[in-house]
Amino acid sequence: MGVKLYDFPGVTDHLLPFTYVRPAADIRIGILTIREKWEKYFDHPVDYHIRHPHIAAKFGNSTPAANDLLINGALCPDPAVHQAISNLQAGEALFLNGQTLACRVSQDGDLDTDQSFTELAYDQEVCLLRKPWDIFLNNGEQIRRDFELITAGRKSQQINDPHTVVYAPSNVFVEEGATIRASVINAENGPVYLGKNSVVHEGCLIKGPFVLGESSHLNMGAKMKGDNTIGPFCKVGGEVSNSVFFGYSNKGHDGFLGNSVIGEWCNLGADTNSSNLKNNYSSVRVWDYTTNSFNDSQLQFCGLLMGDHAKSGINTMFNTGTVVGVAANVYGGSFPDKFLPSFSWGGSEGLSTYEFEKCMQMCKAVMRRRKVELTAADTALLKAVFEKSASHRTWEVKT
Repeated sequence: MGVKLYDFPGVTDHLLPFTYVRPAADIRIGILTIREKWEKYFDHPVDYHIRHPHIAAKFGNSTPAANDLLINGALCPDPAVHQAISNLQAGEALFLNGQTLACRVSQDGDLDTDQSFTELAYDQEVCLLRKPWDIFLNNGEQIRRDFELITAGRKSQQINDPHTVVYAPSNVFVEEGATIRASVINAENGPVYLGKNSVVHEGCLIKGPFVLGESSHLNMGAKMKGDNTIGPFCKVGGEVSNSVFFGYSNKGHDGFLGNSVIGEWCNLGADTNSSNLKNNYSSVRVWDYTTNSFNDSQLQFCGLLMGDHAKSGINTMFNTGTVVGVAANVYGGSFPDKFLPSFSWGGSEGLSTYEFEKCMQMCKAVMRRRKVELTAADTALLKAVFEKSASHRTWEVKT
């Protein structure tokens, strides 16, 4: 029996811009990506079954075989749903409110042809990412679950710095090589996880739940206000609340970020700020890629949703519920539009197209700083995004 994570129809479109460049299961929520969570539950590697060729070229693609389990890539595991999925027989599928959670295929071949399933209803709550903001909405609980999953039966490294104050030390886990200097860690309301070789610099204030990924830096004086995940190889400072950095991204300076999701290889310039609450306290309208319009998120708090390789210049102000596409470069005074398409260049004074070759030069330079090379698969993936997102760059349309 193999286990494959699969973006059932509709999943990818609803999680853009983050699923432009990855399968849903590569999204980080809590400490781990969704794929890493399932591998912990099954205690062995899991594969991807990917419908989009440009994503499959980077992440690999495994064709389902008879008796394989296919699990919705946007579904986070828990003991109950893991057990229900494991109990599926060949030809059965597990559904919740019309959404496929998983199925066990009865024969070799593509899932979308010549396969039929007996539908079984699942009646318990699950963490299923249906919209991008579900990432930050569920992040605190996912940190708690992942903390238990990762630390069970293990012993934390000691915090020996005499100038660091720790509240509820039993809820703090420090991996090998992590260092902390003259900071305050309060884990009374949720766990704090410091990854391998991570660095908490002087004067940081950390409230759990909180995650600092492998080799990431929390810059001097940073204020982490709870439910935050900073993925691996990031540098983050300033004030951050209920936000997720997937990895390899920087917010190195002061400025507020709240109720937000930041993809990989992003950089927020000095004093970049995001609004997460409207002045009239009404619900936030957010760009929806499935309708090509702004829809009511029914959220009172929603900040910035920024796709991979996007950048903001110094003093950038993002309005409540702003969506920034892949490889957008945003700068200038005043608030830019609340939807900035992929490969857009500019801000409130107007937008133009970020030329693809110039963008790739930037990507290469940024990634080499982390000793990561931009591969041919990466370039082809970004080229596909450039082409797929062209219709959103309305200034390119000739009248």
